[in-house]
Amino acid sequence: MPAFCRNCFHETRSATRCDKCGSPRIASHPELFDLNIAHMDCDAFYASVEKRENPSLVSKPVIIGGGKRGVVSTCCYVARIQGVRSAMPMFQALKLCPNAVIIKPRMDLYVEVSRAVRKLMDELTPSIEPLSLDEAFLDLSGTQKLHGVPPAIMLGRLTKRMKDELGITGSIGLAHNKFLAKIASDQNKPQGFFVIGKAETQEFLSRQKVGVIWGVGAVAQASLDKAGIRLISDLLRWEKDDLIARFGNMGERLYHLARGQDRRRVSAKAPVKSISNETTFFEDTADAHLLDGHLWRMAEKVADRAKAKDQAGCIVTLKLKKSDFKSLTRRITLPDATQSADRIYRTSRALMDNAEKEGPFRLIGVGISQIVAADKADRAPDLLDPDAGKRVQVERATDEIRKRFGSKAILKGRSLR
Repeated sequence: MPAFCRNCFHETRSATRCDKCGSPRIASHPELFDLNIAHMDCDAFYASVEKRENPSLVSKPVIIGGGKRGVVSTCCYVARIQGVRSAMPMFQALKLCPNAVIIKPRMDLYVEVSRAVRKLMDELTPSIEPLSLDEAFLDLSGTQKLHGVPPAIMLGRLTKRMKDELGITGSIGLAHNKFLAKIASDQNKPQGFFVIGKAETQEFLSRQKVGVIWGVGAVAQASLDKAGIRLISDLLRWEKDDLIARFGNMGERLYHLARGQDRRRVSAKAPVKSISNETTFFEDTADAHLLDGHLWRMAEKVADRAKAKDQAGCIVTLKLKKSDFKSLTRRITLPDATQSADRIYRTSRALMDNAEKEGPFRLIGVGISQIVAADKADRAPDLLDPDAGKRVQVERATDEIRKRFGSKAILKGRSLR
């Protein structure tokens, strides 16, 4: 059976221990050297970066998120063992893990490390489709002649370089399409290397819960439950026309993915349609002070992500969800594109003023869409707000200071709410 050592990358004959260096870290699979589509997912990315920056945290539970009234953005595996999960209210996380170290997100730092990971991936293939700062699809078709080894070994070398050179770890999913590669990368975290071959696709999928399918969230899951569909094997009993009649367009998608069929290509030029951030509250709130603080922090995150991608948005959107799960969406088209946290905040704040009476809310989100290049962003004068241009200039100067002295060098008072 094809196999290689993830320690020395020797193509070993043993599936249990390398016959060259003796390492037990062996990747083996009948189709190991025949598959080209991969998904690389950094392990607990934000927390891993913080532990790299502060080695005294290596063995400690680390939670990235806001204060006691905030929520968990992400956490390390030590905290996850104690029950902490993303989007969990911070007070609940601290009950489960009272000795956790809480760190506020440092997006500038995470973007910097993400770019370093991207440079390593660029050395393998030009066909890279980023999904976020910490994960991406790679198509390594045709790269074996260039690198002299199969794609699987190149992916093993990638994660070892990430650990040795950048101080973070990642997990690899290798398959024959994007859908399966994404599922595979989550199987053996952290530092996993999991393969789903063509021959085993149906057998593997039939055992999985339908929640592994992209887009099947809480609402879709509830609808599927009512139809008696909990496992992918349940989906296989349905005809395509019946699924479409019951679930609309999602029904056709479910039919094909349940069979491991995904024709989407890894696209390095896939357009970004929107950049957004949202948070869910443990208890519904109409506290204007609290909501305003969240608006600012989300506007900052959206702006940071836009700046990292050299992009801007022409439309600002405010998303709200009430206790009865009814969603409210408000949006406005700007006279010119923006990547300014100040403009995103002020625009969403105005939208919020018109919607506050609809509260209390369980979720709030801010985003920009109609994405364009940032070279002409925030240049049009605002006749109704003559100081807007000055604030944009101040924000740009602030960004430069943060690049030199850290993300906490300058903070706005409202970010502490």
